[in-house]
Amino acid sequence: MSLIDRITSPSSVRTLTPEQLDELAGEIRAFLVEKVARHGGHLGPNLGVVELTLAIHRVFDSPADPIVFDTGHQSYVHKIITGRAAAFDDLRVRGGLSGYPSRAESAHDWVENSHASTALSYADGLAKAFAVRRETGRTPVAVIGDGAMTGGMAWEALNNIAAGKNRPLVIVFNDNGRSYAPTTGGMAERLAALRLKPGYERMLDSVKSTLPKAPVIGGPLYGMFHAVKTAMKDWLLPQTLFADLGLKYVGPVDGHDVQAVERALRRAKGFRGPVLVHCITNKGHGYAPALADAEDLMHGPPAFDPATGKPLSASGLSLGKVMGRELVRHAAERDDLVAITAAMTGPTGLGPFAKKYPERFFDVGIAEQHAMTSAAGLALGGLHPVFAVYSTFLNRAFDQLLMDCAMHRLGVTVVLDRAGITQEDGPSHHGMWDMSLAGIVPGLRLAAPRDEPSMVEEFAEAIEVGDAPTVIRYPKGAVPQTVPAIRRIDGVDVLAQAPEDSPDVLLVSVGALAGSAVEAAGRLADHGIGVTVVDPRWVLPVSPALVELAGGYRHVVTLEDGGRSGGVGSAVRDALGPAADVLVIALPQEFLEPGSRSELLVDKGLSGQAVAIQIAGHVSSSDLGSPVADSAAGSDESLQA
Repeated sequence: MSLIDRITSPSSVRTLTPEQLDELAGEIRAFLVEKVARHGGHLGPNLGVVELTLAIHRVFDSPADPIVFDTGHQSYVHKIITGRAAAFDDLRVRGGLSGYPSRAESAHDWVENSHASTALSYADGLAKAFAVRRETGRTPVAVIGDGAMTGGMAWEALNNIAAGKNRPLVIVFNDNGRSYAPTTGGMAERLAALRLKPGYERMLDSVKSTLPKAPVIGGPLYGMFHAVKTAMKDWLLPQTLFADLGLKYVGPVDGHDVQAVERALRRAKGFRGPVLVHCITNKGHGYAPALADAEDLMHGPPAFDPATGKPLSASGLSLGKVMGRELVRHAAERDDLVAITAAMTGPTGLGPFAKKYPERFFDVGIAEQHAMTSAAGLALGGLHPVFAVYSTFLNRAFDQLLMDCAMHRLGVTVVLDRAGITQEDGPSHHGMWDMSLAGIVPGLRLAAPRDEPSMVEEFAEAIEVGDAPTVIRYPKGAVPQTVPAIRRIDGVDVLAQAPEDSPDVLLVSVGALAGSAVEAAGRLADHGIGVTVVDPRWVLPVSPALVELAGGYRHVVTLEDGGRSGGVGSAVRDALGPAADVLVIALPQEFLEPGSRSELLVDKGLSGQAVAIQIAGHVSSSDLGSPVADSAAGSDESLQA
């Protein structure tokens, strides 16, 4: 039996010898490559934290000692150690193992953590709770890294954690940025041991309180002592930033040496106060393809060939890549265009722009709030910034969008990738909140391109707006099939036309759901229900042209892949007034499970067939006794054909 098959709980790893730990680390890496190759997932980050996670579980007693992973995609090894190895065959598939910590899966997962820079705040709250409840034997552990230290929230938390001198809390800083060289050997370990000895702290306090009181020489001698101590610390330990905040600092430690990390963690735990243990790791460690491409493909690859690391299928053209291509094209003619990303250059399509115009490209790290207000500053300075970000991360910068961009009427364009259903990443990453948030921002205009031609056109329009923020949102994955317009009426595209003698339903389609809307119209036409499908293009605010069009139909239906509350449907209903009959078809206001886009569209009633059934039922119940109702009655079964 392999060692990995014997790991059923954290206690299993505490009995292993150093040789067995090295063997287990190798097995875990091979296991991760095999399992992630099937469905995709975050490979590089987890290959880099194998030894580190083993050491954490050997020192701390999870779940009594809470282990909170920042950027929770680093938690695969933690899942293996806590008895979930057998579930990896269904990693990131519907009903299977989550790609992030999940409270529903295990008591060892304290939070559903997948948005970065939050773990330190969770740990700070846990440490305070244990202190208030006098649970003195418990130590929260926050594992942060993989870029999360660039987030402002992490530094807010550090400022507070440092104030809790007597509250046990261990921060494991997984530094895979290669910005520090690890110090090794006996001297480094002796210094770490000395700094965390209570006697050392008492000695410093004693010197600090008594030496200045000595007559004549006390003050100068203390000043000299303090200066020498500080100079030696700066010379021996250049990484004094954390110590200057008031945190005890240990490291750097080789994060791929289980015993070295374990020794550092035991000292940190024994200190009984806040301590940061700085571990140097290599993202993708132990797998050559991941080491060669740790920041791009192998950070979170799709399904791939484990022998080569190459994807099993080409990624193809996405709307994000179309946006990036168009940005480069416009930038050649406009030197005021600049681009901002929050550590997502490649995934958001900004790679070509960053390469061609490096002086006009700004990666601010995982700092969406700063990015949005920095964009406001760029606009104030006479430029037109394009901030590319995942839809789910717009949530973090809403105040800045509202107060810093919109209130100042600034021309900032925000492009939202991964809008709507985003498949395997699950509830924290489905981009279903953006339209509800954008809908309450005065002056903001939001477009939802349905295909490549509309993306090209609407992006060009967005960057021409100079007196208000513009937002463009689009889904993850391949470019949707082109849905041509029959005609355009005052900026509103007509995609399908009801017969003149049966203007029953105006179906307002938002973005990439145009295909579903046109399919639904065709199904309903076969049952005598006339449906005109329109794409407003700029869906927020509701255009007067759309309001005028709606006046010619008995029913108005809106279709969107955002939350039902506060989105486009709500805005259309408000614009038409209480007398209008408006059916809103949208995602339920809940946290959606992982799943493929096609699966979730069907389940949540957004496929063409499901939309047709809902419209038929609505028309039937609203027009009882009318010819339309007679044709719609009993049509549900035939619509499913």
